[in-house]
Amino acid sequence: MPQDDSEAAKWIRKAADQGEAEAQYNLGFLYQNGKGIPQDLTEAVKWIRKAADQGFAMAQSDLGGILLSGRGVPPDDAEAVTWIRKAANQGLATAQSDLGKMYASGRGVSQDDTEAAKWIRMAADQGLAAAQSDQGKMYASGRGVRLDYTMAAKWMRMAADQGDAEAQANLGAMYANGSGVQPDDVQALLWINLAAAQGNAAAMKNRNLVAAKMTPAQIAEAEKLAREWKP
Repeated sequence: MPQDDSEAAKWIRKAADQGEAEAQYNLGFLYQNGKGIPQDLTEAVKWIRKAADQGFAMAQSDLGGILLSGRGVPPDDAEAVTWIRKAANQGLATAQSDLGKMYASGRGVSQDDTEAAKWIRMAADQGLAAAQSDQGKMYASGRGVRLDYTMAAKWMRMAADQGDAEAQANLGAMYANGSGVQPDDVQALLWINLAAAQGNAAAMKNRNLVAAKMTPAQIAEAEKLAREWKP
């Protein structure tokens, strides 16, 4: 593909005009972000909708997000759910996660924790870190699933291992409190430090509280582990 954005946009438009769904989606993305062509949210929605109408899952998911935000179109939660569900039914993990969150909040659908847990689990099983973190929170709260701190820690760890800051902060708190895991201040500070380094507010607040009950050697070990950690 040509490196120049405007040249790339020209070739993408040709393919989009010929009805290629992925090109239509990409052209909508270019209009949305003003890459290679002037930003035009109305045109962005038009092309993304064309791709969505052809069954292109990413376009369906993005169109749902656009309808939720009202960016370029009047907001419409009910229509947003329709498009996100289409993408979720095709197996797109981000759409499954979004649909689960909508059931959890009752936005665009009747609030239903069981449905929320079902869709979030589908996304989590595909390895989506944010969904794994949400699955952990559901087990920790007993929303939509049985209350199970061990399962909560398992899913938090999966997301934390991928670098999800919220999961790292929550996993650190679980190690500090012994919720679902054996209490371990070194592990607690390790995960809290990793989350704090990403700007997680809860982790930054809790870091000193955890460190205050640790020996200098324990703190040094946690900091060493944090330096060596890789997702």
